[in-house]
Amino acid sequence: MKNILIINGHEAYPHARGQLNHTIFTAMADKLSEKYEVKKTVVADGYQIPEEHEKFKWADAVIYQTPVYWFSVPALFKKYIDEIYEYGLFYQGSEDYGRGGLFTDKKYMFSTTWNAPKDVFSKAGTFFEGKSLDEALFHLHKMQEFIGMKPLKTFSVHDVISNPQVDQYLADLDAHLKEVFSI
Repeated sequence: MKNILIINGHEAYPHARGQLNHTIFTAMADKLSEKYEVKKTVVADGYQIPEEHEKFKWADAVIYQTPVYWFSVPALFKKYIDEIYEYGLFYQGSEDYGRGGLFTDKKYMFSTTWNAPKDVFSKAGTFFEGKSLDEALFHLHKMQEFIGMKPLKTFSVHDVISNPQVDQYLADLDAHLKEVFSI
């Protein structure tokens, strides 16, 4: 792996301006640029569909940096995916539904920010009913599987509005990148 595309899918709202997502996105790009070629997209800044197609074709791995709004990606980021994940380039028909992905040589990683506390995942009797973080992101993982990509270990930070710990988040990110990308 030598080429990494990092996408910042944040969409700003009065209560969520995106400073943390930008901080993580920038720290990730800076760290990975020490060893890899890195290209970036900030969805809210606009994009050109043909250019994004070229970035995906170029990338060995794609990192999706996104807040989780109402258990999914922001609307603007979903629109980006709808526009970019084009039939014939990202996937094709298959007799076995969901197995027509054309990016089978690529990997992806989710990097998510949640206001949900970390302990509500994988703990019986909590909101997520004992489900893990990746089980809560199941639909997003299936979307990537549909286009053929393989997962890398998910990174996430929690309590981002109620109890932000930015220095700890960045230390955790550094450790995660060292583990996943051997930097």
